[in-house]
Amino acid sequence: MEVNFEELLAKITDFIKSEAKTETIIGTPFELGEFKCVPVVRIGMGFGSGGGTGDAPKAGKGEGGGAGMGLGIEPIGFLVTREQEISFLGVDKGSKGITSAFEKVPDLIEKIFAKKEEAKA
Repeated sequence: MEVNFEELLAKITDFIKSEAKTETIIGTPFELGEFKCVPVVRIGMGFGSGGGTGDAPKAGKGEGGGAGMGLGIEPIGFLVTREQEISFLGVDKGSKGITSAFEKVPDLIEKIFAKKEEAKA
């Protein structure tokens, strides 16, 4: 079995190009009341490959190769806009990651409705 490392590296590079792009890191926008929210994630990738050939007195000639890759995706927060204001709502590392951000959503909704009630009054 002949291992073509240039071809292998090209395939890995193509995979990274297809996965680590703006559309993957900056998620699909959604609306929450008068706020527009865009999720933001961090992507980390690592890969390695190797191969070789050799001779063994009893086994004869041999060759081998292999490759591996790891991919990690971590939500880090949301870009939030309201009219001309833009802010970043980060995911609190001290709590339960993305869960903490979603735990804040009910408070955010309550504030939106409270502001609308104030405006009506």
